Amino acid sequence: MNVLAAVGVLALLTAAAAALMLFARTRAPEGSRFSDGDRASGVFGAVATGFSVLLGFLIFLGFSSYDASRQGAETEAVLVLQQAQTAQFMAPTVAADLSGELVCYARSVATTEWDTLDEGRLGERVNPWGAELFLTMVDVTPGTATEQSAYDRWMDQTAAREEARLARVHGAEGIVPLPLWIALGVLSLVLLGFMLLFADPAEGVGTQVTLIGSVTVVMGALVMLLVFFDHPHGAGLGRLQPTAMERTMRLLDTEFEVAGVTVTPPCDGRGHAR
Repeated sequence: MNVLAAVGVLALLTAAAAALMLFARTRAPEGSRFSDGDRASGVFGAVATGFSVLLGFLIFLGFSSYDASRQGAETEAVLVLQQAQTAQFMAPTVAADLSGELVCYARSVATTEWDTLDEGRLGERVNPWGAELFLTMVDVTPGTATEQSAYDRWMDQTAAREEARLARVHGAEGIVPLPLWIALGVLSLVLLGFMLLFADPAEGVGTQVTLIGSVTVVMGALVMLLVFFDHPHGAGLGRLQPTAMERTMRLLDTEFEVAGVTVTPPCDGRGHAR
């Protein structure tokens, strides 16, 4: 959901809440339906506190997931660049194959895979070029001490890259479980319903609208913030973009050119195999 859509939804929710308050106001007795306003305010405070604690916990959980995905994307991009450097210490044919497959891996992450993350359906799918890199290394037998060292280093970097990828994609399908969404929805309805009991025809229309409108805006804005953190990938203000991997792709081209290495990636610009 982009910013304009979020503002529109929030405006509609606020307008609906204000309309309900005005309707309740036409049927409420003067002084509201509570004979003891202080006691009612105390009960409302307890309900609002429960809502705030739950929502605060969920936002913290969502932000933690968002930050883990961001750090995973950064780490994965750096490791792809490091592996391209490590590959140059392998046998020439192996180095050429690994270099091309790493370029395709980066292209796939920055385009096709990121689109899938945006749609929240990556699931347990693997990057096809990660599998190709594995198959290339299966038949590699180091012939020198340098190649053996590079082989060992490559394996360590592969394990770290896979961990970083898991951190990047783990929040694609949402990290807030359904029971918590249900609890949040029930508490929101209870709060708004409680607010309608404060309808008082003796008070001005503006005061009544402000009363429920301010609560609706705060609740709606926080819930939308939670939705944003629950699905951090994709297009829109603040969402995670493949910036780190795109930077790595540019650096790979630069480093290969400086080192005089000719790389022919076996894929198109979106990482699809030729």
